[in-house]
Amino acid sequence: MTKEDKKNAYLYCKFRDEQFALYDEYAKRNGMMMKTLLVVNVLFYAKDGMIQKEICQRTFQSKQTVNLIIKNLLAGHYVTVTEVPENKRNKIVRMTDAGRAYCEKVVRHITWAEDTAMSMFTPEEQKLLIDLSRTFTKNLARLVNQEGEDM
Repeated sequence: MTKEDKKNAYLYCKFRDEQFALYDEYAKRNGMMMKTLLVVNVLFYAKDGMIQKEICQRTFQSKQTVNLIIKNLLAGHYVTVTEVPENKRNKIVRMTDAGRAYCEKVVRHITWAEDTAMSMFTPEEQKLLIDLSRTFTKNLARLVNQEGEDM
C-alpha cells in the first residue's frame, strides 16, 4: 500500500462522509432524522408497500431501527401495517395519503437532486463511477469482515 493509496482512501471516504452530512442536514432541515428519510424514501416509491425485511435490505438498517421508525410513522398516521395472509410474521408497510403528503416534497426534491447530479456526468462517467464505487464497497466489506488480519 502506497502513500498515494492512503491519501486517495482518505479523500474518497471524506467525500462519502460529506454526502452523509448533506443527507443528514437535509433531513433535519425537513423535520426528520436521516434514517427516517431513507425509510420514507423507499416507502414513497413502493406503491404496494413492502415488508419490513425489504425496508431493512433497501436502507441497510437494522430490524430494530426500522421497527422503531415504522412505529413512529404509524403513530403519526403516515403508514399502515397489515399482516401478510400467507405469513403472519411478515407485515406490509404502506404509506397513507397523509404520509405521502408529509414526505412527498422532501422525497421528490432529494430524488431530483440525486438524478440531476448524476446527469451532470457523461454516460461513460456514470458507469465508471458506479462500477468503481461497487468494487470499492465489495472490497471494503470483505476487508472489514476479515477476522484476524494484522494492520
